[in-house]
Amino acid sequence: MKAIILENVRSLNNVGAIIRTADGAWFDRVVCVGYTPTPPRKEISKTALGAENWVPWEYYEKIEDAIEAYKNLWCTIVVMEKNEKSDSLFELEKNLSLALIMGNELEWVSATAQKMADHICHLPMLGKKESLNVAVAAWIGMYHFVE
Repeated sequence: MKAIILENVRSLNNVGAIIRTADGAWFDRVVCVGYTPTPPRKEISKTALGAENWVPWEYYEKIEDAIEAYKNLWCTIVVMEKNEKSDSLFELEKNLSLALIMGNELEWVSATAQKMADHICHLPMLGKKESLNVAVAAWIGMYHFVE
């Protein structure tokens, strides 16, 4: 089982791009949490290009409910967030059954999700910027776990 959890990702275009990437990386589902928009929406369809019609998705109001649901499915909970506790994404085992959590670009992943996670990881950044667009970071994260 591989799922990507989007916590309060505001952009419909990013959600669509992530759904499309989930299809390409063979992730089993996309989980929308909080104010993350869900299909059907034309703005999501614009970047998902139809993938929203066959990639399973679900919605949870609270991040703790989504995390508990995936822990009950024996998923390792991985938060993508750069902080003093995070390790490089590329140090994580690839063949995990996991739920990869992405946050929005202004508020990041919540403290609640970080406390409940099994791992916190980040993408090593070589330039001056400390982060990438959430859809791009999700693409890298999901493809890291492709077997």
